Amino acid sequence: MAARRFLKVVLAGVLVMILMYAALLIPEPHLKRQPAGERSPFLWNRDAYWTLLEDKFLAAGERDTALLGDAIEAGLMRVGSLLDSLENRRVEPDSPILDSLESAFFELSPLVAVHSESLQDLVQLRGRLRNGIKQQSQHWSMDSAVTRDRLYRLLFGTRLAIEEILLQAEDPAIPPLLLGTDEPSVTPAAPLMGIEIHSGDMLASRGGAPTSALIARGSDYPGNFSHVALVHVDETTHDISFIEAHIETGVAIASAEDYLSDTKLRILILRMRSDHPALAADPMLPHKAATRALEKARREHIPYDFEMNFLDESKLFCSEVASNAYGHFGVHLWMGLSNISSAGVRSWLAAFGVRNFETQEPSDLEYDPQLSVVAEWFNRETLYQDHLDNAVIDAMLEQAETGEMLSYDFFKLPFARLLKTWSVILNLRGATGPVPEGMSATAALKNDAFSSRHRLIKGRLIRKAADFRKTEGYRPPYWELVNLAREIATTRELTREN
Repeated sequence: MAARRFLKVVLAGVLVMILMYAALLIPEPHLKRQPAGERSPFLWNRDAYWTLLEDKFLAAGERDTALLGDAIEAGLMRVGSLLDSLENRRVEPDSPILDSLESAFFELSPLVAVHSESLQDLVQLRGRLRNGIKQQSQHWSMDSAVTRDRLYRLLFGTRLAIEEILLQAEDPAIPPLLLGTDEPSVTPAAPLMGIEIHSGDMLASRGGAPTSALIARGSDYPGNFSHVALVHVDETTHDISFIEAHIETGVAIASAEDYLSDTKLRILILRMRSDHPALAADPMLPHKAATRALEKARREHIPYDFEMNFLDESKLFCSEVASNAYGHFGVHLWMGLSNISSAGVRSWLAAFGVRNFETQEPSDLEYDPQLSVVAEWFNRETLYQDHLDNAVIDAMLEQAETGEMLSYDFFKLPFARLLKTWSVILNLRGATGPVPEGMSATAALKNDAFSSRHRLIKGRLIRKAADFRKTEGYRPPYWELVNLAREIATTRELTREN
């Protein structure tokens, strides 16, 4: 009798568990594919030109060293002469001199990749180019597509050219810290990574996770950065604090040691121009903005803003930490707002909770004419990882554009929902759970599946890139990495394995 009663209890328990599992399997409402935006994503449309530059690089390797040196010297003088002309007059973003400057820089780069002794000279010219374009852009309309295209082509394009040289050169004599504009500031300062960093500075960086690559590349102007942190330097102790928003924890405060210990593939340091009208009225404004953000982060919990709504102060994403702090003092950062127009990119980001596609992307902060680039940090190996991650994302987003939606393991949904419930309980106690606050169980599973697919493609890309280098004698440039990643991403074998 007791055994029969025990069996009934067990069967009832199993039935309850089956019913609970079935209930937890009920999917969320189907997320429809997002329509494309009114604007169009930037496209280089220069595949033939990139191939021509690659051929030029190969031909340069066969040239007499002295003749190659003469060609490089002539190229450096050409770029320098164009910059001299640019610095002595005001030009519009569609000026022919800027087309000439872009072409001269790009066509010189393959030669320097072979003769890397000239790399430092080219890097210095690139610094002058960036400063000159930033100065010119103060008079350009940041809402204009012509302006945005020009800034992207010259600032992003020349950075990519320098990085290709770094990755090809056998022993590039270039330090990992590239100094930019020594922008004056009266706010409290402290040393970091070999320079004086000031309260109110902003650091754009690139993380090592697949989602970091998606954030960096998933906009109309695919960029290099996925995160922004606001710097506060204490007036008395000169301790450095970083105010930043993380998906896992919301807005948080990190010490310099903690900030640098987190994976950073590159860092860009930005500072408000000292001649900005708001700083003329109050030179301590950046410090006041950073102090306000620091005190607010200490006083209250601010969740992460997955929707990327920079007008909502109750939740903040990383860029919003900086823009919100400065906005309270009348300085509106991201003068040219970021747009995400591609239907495929919109649909994938929507799967993670994004609802606003005119927003503030980390990479686009560099183009704000109110800011100067103080310095840039990187090293060769992290640059290569950055290029690999970007190439995989670019290939994956091409698939998104054809209509492929993010999927996940449907049968894991009940377990993910239980983890989400546990995470909510931990969040109420001020702790962090396995599923980030504000992220649904379904979005968490899609994130896991997306990251797994990225890692799978990247693993194969690393091997293919190594084979390319062994066969061709040089590292595949970025456009070749994208081609290789595209081949991998579209194979049936990968689809089955994933």
